[in-house]
Amino acid sequence: MGASLRDVARLAGVSVKTVSNVVNGYAHVSPATRAKVEHALSQLDYRPNLSARNLRQGRTGVIALALPELDAPYFAELSRFIIDAAAEVGWLVIIEQTGGSLDRERQVLDGVRRHRVDGLILSPIAIGADELAARTDDTALVLLGERIHGGPADHVAVDNVRAARDVTEHLIGLGRRRIAALGAQDNSISGTAPPRLAGYRESLAAHALPETVAKVDRYRRAEGAAAMAALLEARPDAVFCFNDLLALGAIRTILAAGLRVPEDVAVAGFDDIEDGRFSTPTLTTVAPDKAQLAGIAVDLLKQRIEGRTDRPPREVHATYRLMTRESTLGGRGGGAAGDQA
Repeated sequence: MGASLRDVARLAGVSVKTVSNVVNGYAHVSPATRAKVEHALSQLDYRPNLSARNLRQGRTGVIALALPELDAPYFAELSRFIIDAAAEVGWLVIIEQTGGSLDRERQVLDGVRRHRVDGLILSPIAIGADELAARTDDTALVLLGERIHGGPADHVAVDNVRAARDVTEHLIGLGRRRIAALGAQDNSISGTAPPRLAGYRESLAAHALPETVAKVDRYRRAEGAAAMAALLEARPDAVFCFNDLLALGAIRTILAAGLRVPEDVAVAGFDDIEDGRFSTPTLTTVAPDKAQLAGIAVDLLKQRIEGRTDRPPREVHATYRLMTRESTLGGRGGGAAGDQA
């Protein structure tokens, strides 16, 4: 049987209440006393009973994570980092796939109280800010992605406009002048396409270069391959794809047409999924700091759950890096530009 608070208190020569204060991170403990207690905790290999603590605090120690597509590599990788960040604070994570459906997103939001989760991290695709603001459930909520900015909950994302501008500037800096964008959407309620398209357009306008834009319904390899086949008629010398799956599909089409990447057409993506690091050629891409993004989301949720803040909702940008690889640099190898917030 593991050591109890009473065992630690006895060894440290303090009260059980003092040990509890140290374990729970309360500030009003002197440095000397805290050091004694921490030494006793280490000696006895004390492990807190998280279930008992959660019950006392009226919590479950479980949060929910709702994402559009669990089989999309970006979301799969992000899930892992969120689970790791949650584990560091003693939480378990329930994962739900919404498919970007308005009904499913509503069901997730309506169901968090019934399932007794302490908080929800949601990447919305369909639901809007007004509907979120009208919810009566006070379960802590943190938003991811580009669908809702300045909304009724804390929000963590990457500066997509700036990142898209950086990618386009990289291609221009390589001497490319017929740069296409692949990934615009007619009904882009998800929010991902508009800021990336805006950054692309801003960069081209600054250099008085023409734009060529290809639209897709979904951000998958097959859509990237099909859209690239149509783009080849415009004879681009570079393509900025709005995610890595589109870029991998585009590269397949370019090579199948007897063209070379990057000599004839340079290709860049967005997300830095693992596939792109091992593709042939390796893929230049924007690499959001997924670990940082996950850590920020979990920390914001923790503050809300513990009632440590009553401030208005925050907008927080995670950093990213432009990873330059073979698909734009060829045999010159690659590297990473500095972190951008």
